[in-house]
Amino acid sequence: MAPRVVVLDYGSGNLRSAERALQRVGAHVEVTADPKAAKDADGLVVPGVGAYAACMEGLNSVRGARIIGERLAGGRPVLGICVGMQILFERGIEHGVLTEGCGEWPGTVERLDAPIVPHMGWNTVRTPEGSKLFAGLDEDTRFYFVHSYGVRKWELEPAEHIRPPLVTWADHAGDEFVAAVENGPLWATQFHPEKSGDAGAQLLRNWLTGLS
Repeated sequence: MAPRVVVLDYGSGNLRSAERALQRVGAHVEVTADPKAAKDADGLVVPGVGAYAACMEGLNSVRGARIIGERLAGGRPVLGICVGMQILFERGIEHGVLTEGCGEWPGTVERLDAPIVPHMGWNTVRTPEGSKLFAGLDEDTRFYFVHSYGVRKWELEPAEHIRPPLVTWADHAGDEFVAAVENGPLWATQFHPEKSGDAGAQLLRNWLTGLS
């Protein structure tokens, strides 16, 4: 049976690109904002492009933070992509305006400190040992990024008896930022796997493998 995946439709994101990419790697995909479908699916994908504040407004309009929280409380997988990863953090600051995020992780989404912004194009990442998200991919594998903001400091403190999240980093013109996170059922990428060719397809397959 193909895993059932919902791509959350909250008015932001490359919905159809994500849908097609997931279908190509074997998922049965539905694009919807229906809370029951989003909660019951084997996996939930939260995409996102554009401004942090606009994405949070759209997410709140469909009670997306609640859907995400309820899934995670039940150990059900969620994958955030691009701004869909950023809104999982506590807050975002754009043009001096602070917007509260979902708060699944502490931390601030802020403008990259690089001479050339946005960071657009193909880049390598630095993966931690034991990553399942990047299984089968070489160290020099490149993924497609397009963003001006990111999480430049990982703020979650280690907790006794709890396995720490696996954090993947990337570098743009000397500025390091979080490129991906694996945290129990919650995984996320700053880059776009749906635009990253064969490498992105392998990454999505790796995520689907964890849904069964």
